[in-house]
Amino acid sequence: MLKIRLARVGKKNKPQFKVVLQEHTVAPGGRHVEVLGSYDPHSKNVVLKKERIEYWLGQGVQMSDTVHNLLVSQEVVKGPKIAVKMPKKAEEAKEAEGSPVEKKEEAVTDEKKTKESPKAEKPEEKKEQPTPEKVEAKPEEAKSE
Repeated sequence: MLKIRLARVGKKNKPQFKVVLQEHTVAPGGRHVEVLGSYDPHSKNVVLKKERIEYWLGQGVQMSDTVHNLLVSQEVVKGPKIAVKMPKKAEEAKEAEGSPVEKKEEAVTDEKKTKESPKAEKPEEKKEQPTPEKVEAKPEEAKSE
């Protein structure tokens, strides 16, 4: 299945994107069928091949959500924008801070359980080992039979 999506190009901390037509299984920076335009998010400069995009959409090609929103804003496609929700960095930082504490607490309780369980197993192991009296009793029983 072919898809229209963005492929990142440009320098470090200065992204630019090519609007490309690719097979959906190929990596976004990989081999593409056709370049349909470009997008510079810093200068908000958008260059699109409208005729080719309309042709491919007529062929049944799908679009990524971001490309759909870009085409809607450029009035190539009509319709409402799709809500693309990206997690905020501040929320990620809070989640990252909160989860290790919980994991540490879980790890501490797990360690306590593992420390307690070997103690409980050790006396059982001693009980399972036969005592010398029982060993002597078994050969006598075998002789009487």
